[in-house]
Amino acid sequence: MPPVPSPSHADLRRVVTQQAAGAVALQIAYIGVVRGLFATLHTQASPVDAAGLASAAGVDAGYVRRWCEAAYAFGQLDLDDSRFSLTDLGRAFLPDAPGTLMPFAIQAAMAGHMAERAARLMLTGERPGEAVLSERADIVPWYGPMMEVNHADFFEQDILPEVPEYGEAASGGRVVVDLGCGTGWYLRRIATRYPSMRGVGLDQFPANIDEATRRSREAALDDRLQFSLGDIYHFAVDEPVGLIAMNRSLHHVWDDRERVFSQVFEQLVPGGAVVIWEPRWPDDLSELRAPDRRAVAFQNLSEHIQGNHFLRRSQVEGALRAAGLQPRTLLVAGGREMVVVGKRVA
Repeated sequence: MPPVPSPSHADLRRVVTQQAAGAVALQIAYIGVVRGLFATLHTQASPVDAAGLASAAGVDAGYVRRWCEAAYAFGQLDLDDSRFSLTDLGRAFLPDAPGTLMPFAIQAAMAGHMAERAARLMLTGERPGEAVLSERADIVPWYGPMMEVNHADFFEQDILPEVPEYGEAASGGRVVVDLGCGTGWYLRRIATRYPSMRGVGLDQFPANIDEATRRSREAALDDRLQFSLGDIYHFAVDEPVGLIAMNRSLHHVWDDRERVFSQVFEQLVPGGAVVIWEPRWPDDLSELRAPDRRAVAFQNLSEHIQGNHFLRRSQVEGALRAAGLQPRTLLVAGGREMVVVGKRVA
């Protein structure tokens, strides 16, 4: 078989140009999301000029004019006689739109921030921890909604039916505890499937607790779900705990895993389980070349800045065994994600 010819410089430039255009488009969308420009346009009865949009959104008219021109250039806005309106693409970035594209915009902005921080910190080896996230104050309020959009439907359809421990905890009258509950989407999905289920969500951010409580009340689930301040290191529930959830959080506390799992073991009733949902770091790095795996490699660089790293399946299973919990692993999303259940047998 003849050798495959190497791509020309022109071919490589074409690929990178397309990638760069996509990155710029997401940065423009990020501005539209966090400053509420897409949402404000959506509420207008008719197209508006840039000054009218700026007034309605409560932001500077000069910036809005240039943003509108950029969003128009990238197909997010339509223009008719100096008045702007949303295109289908622009509407897709509305936070409440079905299948919203909002997370892509938020993630693109955070990726740029993390790339800059990684390049700078590489000179010193410093790892500032999770405080690096709060450096982008405009992004912080979007973490919870972004996580819900990215994961809630997948959890409900692909994980919840495959883990019988959720139903066992609900039918046994035992509480489900979500450590790091965010907006409370995880408990709401379980409570909707199991009408007898009761849950407690803990989070270290007051804004998340307020949002989770509000959404629970709107869903008429506030009689069965409670949310309060707490963290993975210090939590205690007065009622028997049948299930403890750790969603994409174990890698954040991996260095203290013995302490965390000891507390988990003590909180669970016999027969109870901890359910750990994590990205699966591959045993063979060649997996990272797959198009649907590339992002996790950059995410792991971001985790390094925060003092963390993604975990292999064998690491999680081994830590659970060491804590006296019996592990069982479910691979989902084509093996990109893992759900490791640790059962307390005695």
